[in-house]
Amino acid sequence: MNVHLVDLNNKSDIKKFIQLPFDLYRNNSYWVPQMRSDTRSVMDRTSHPFYHHSDADFFIAEDNGRTLGRIAAISNNRFNKANHQDSAFFYFFESINDDTVSNSLFETVFNWSKNRGLTHIYGPKGFLQGDGIGLLVKGFDYIPAVGISYNFSYYDNLVKQAGFHKKFDYFSGYVDTTVGLTDKVKRVAEKVKQRSGFWVRKFETKEEILSIAPQLREVYNAAFSGSEGFSPITEVEIIIIAKRMLSLADPRLIKLVYKGDQIIGFLFSYPNINRGLQKTNGRLFPFGWYHIMRDFKNTRYMDANGIGILPEYQGLGPTAVIYTELEKTFREFNFDFVETVQTREDNVASLGESSHFVMDWVKTHRVYERDL
Repeated sequence: MNVHLVDLNNKSDIKKFIQLPFDLYRNNSYWVPQMRSDTRSVMDRTSHPFYHHSDADFFIAEDNGRTLGRIAAISNNRFNKANHQDSAFFYFFESINDDTVSNSLFETVFNWSKNRGLTHIYGPKGFLQGDGIGLLVKGFDYIPAVGISYNFSYYDNLVKQAGFHKKFDYFSGYVDTTVGLTDKVKRVAEKVKQRSGFWVRKFETKEEILSIAPQLREVYNAAFSGSEGFSPITEVEIIIIAKRMLSLADPRLIKLVYKGDQIIGFLFSYPNINRGLQKTNGRLFPFGWYHIMRDFKNTRYMDANGIGILPEYQGLGPTAVIYTELEKTFREFNFDFVETVQTREDNVASLGESSHFVMDWVKTHRVYERDL
């Protein structure tokens, strides 16, 4: 067996890297493929904005022509500068259940990182804000939220075998839509809007949302600045993030909270179209688009995967407004299953606010770390 660097000018190497999870999860009813074009895009140094400021490489483990594992090593300079760290990330980790393979992949990433003067590594963590984070360690019998990773249960052991330990967990769970919010919470939301002048903007078209992408970038960066693991979104990156988000979105599910003409909070919800994505084999053409659009119309699942408030307005009531809008959304569109996606375990305020709903926290994604 050998681990080698993926030649990003070699189509065969790229194809092997992209194809591996399709082979590993071929008979798994929960795994959802990333679109092949999306993976190929992040491997393109000439066009992807991540490489304007940072670096990454990709590796595959092979034995006699068979691909056994893969991994990406990432050095995000903007993250390290913002957080005063010298950290690397690992991402795109996939492997057969063999710690010889996984240890070889991780050792390659460790050496890559140390050669760049990095002293710490954690992950799984991707290239852009909004990439799925963490390794699934609980909830293997549930369909993932869109864009959130699914993996085999043995991955946790492989990562630990490489010397990693838990950094923190993210929890995801389902809202009991038969109960919803109490009347008290709804009354508080209405009083907050009247007293503070908050109002909710709704959208009908994707173009409306794309036109305010620069403002959303400013709000997102401000809302999460100082949070552990955050790196600022650039002007170029927000366009890619927005287009990716909108490619799977119904604009009517996205709502912004304003005070005057200033955005102070946001709610990003999406129809969960993963059953359609499973049928695409990672390709839009010739028939992938049909399966996606069919599930887009028929799905009864909704993902709430983006709730944020500007720091100066936290604790002043806009969260009650956002949660009220969340309930209005799943009632209006008749979603039976509503998943709140990846709340970090130490975000006590957010977990407490989620308790306004009856929640069943069924999934856990774990981020690991180790020193180099």
